[in-house]
Amino acid sequence: MDSGTIAEVLGTWEGYGFGTVGRKQGDGPEQVWIELVPRREAERICSGCGRSCCSIHDTEPRWVKDLPILECETHLLVHRVRVNCPVCGPKLESLDWLEPYARVTSRLAQSVARLCKVTSVKHAADFYGLNWKTAKAIDKAYLQKELGPVDLSDIEVIAMDEFAIQKGHRYATVIVDPRRRRVLWVGRGNGREDVRPFFQLLGAAGRKRIKAVVMDMNGAFEGEVRAQCPDAQVVYDLFHVVAKYGREVIDRVRVDEANRLRHDKPARKIIKSSRWLLLRNRQNIAKPQDRVRLDELLNANHRLMTAYVLKDELKQLWDYRHIGYARRFWNQWHWRAMHSRIEPLKAFVRKLREYLDGILSHCNWPLHTSLLEGINNKIKVIKRIAYGFRDDDYFFLKIRAAFPGDG
Repeated sequence: MDSGTIAEVLGTWEGYGFGTVGRKQGDGPEQVWIELVPRREAERICSGCGRSCCSIHDTEPRWVKDLPILECETHLLVHRVRVNCPVCGPKLESLDWLEPYARVTSRLAQSVARLCKVTSVKHAADFYGLNWKTAKAIDKAYLQKELGPVDLSDIEVIAMDEFAIQKGHRYATVIVDPRRRRVLWVGRGNGREDVRPFFQLLGAAGRKRIKAVVMDMNGAFEGEVRAQCPDAQVVYDLFHVVAKYGREVIDRVRVDEANRLRHDKPARKIIKSSRWLLLRNRQNIAKPQDRVRLDELLNANHRLMTAYVLKDELKQLWDYRHIGYARRFWNQWHWRAMHSRIEPLKAFVRKLREYLDGILSHCNWPLHTSLLEGINNKIKVIKRIAYGFRDDDYFFLKIRAAFPGDG
């Protein structure tokens, strides 16, 4: 078996054979150095036009890193060929196992990209003995090639949400196809101008095709949707309305009651320490002792009981599939809330009335942004694994890769 055949069997370095081979031992990781020289009889392809060429113009030595061999770091000294192409002139040859001007082989790059799917770029770089920037560039290029442009040709329903991208109230927006669990677009910012590029990507026909948009009560999102997709129904999501109720009603009532009981320190301490207990749904409270605490707290405080019960009743509005029945339920709930004599609740209801049409649209489009909340949680994990991202394009590619869709 000649050296060229051995090279192809051992390393799949097609078109090249062995020159010199060495091994370095001592401090640091063990290394194998392999010189790869072009085989004269091998067919070569021009990287410019794809033609087969027989003539070699010249060679240039280049150090390239490959996957480890026998637990040793593998470094290749490749005498890279430029062919004499009759069409393109002197041109670098095309190789399946080495991209033009790359410093790592294609199979090492693929392994790095696969590892980056399950761990941080730093750990992938350390595992293969690469520079962090090299590993990141490999993963980014792989994601760009794997994901490609987003297909928006059949999108009729979208969900929009914002997420924190950095400290200091810096946000980005994610737009999702909720039916297929697919991230369609991610962009920095949460204003009208920030989300406009997505609607420009849709085009006139795509914007006309949109029938419903699920969102929280974000005025910027709604304004842009109304302007870009006037025929689409805006659907306000249960999760965000209830979360807003928790912040503006239950939290405010809890603080007011704690202040009212400032002379009764034991009672005040119980109310002050009950924030997360009051904000959670009862069915999600796992510990029996916490359920007992919640029941005792609500039985002891009428205002907290009223606010808590009306929150649970409000959630029932999203169970309706007929707008007439849903509106009747709203009128009944609205009357009880406005006669509760709880000012934070009454203020919340006055603001909520402005969004009633979007809430009732849920009857026609029973969609939730619970998927978006799952995506937001995944985004937090991605940021935590990477210790933050400074390259927005790369960060957004990682988000798209995490939610490619259900097919």
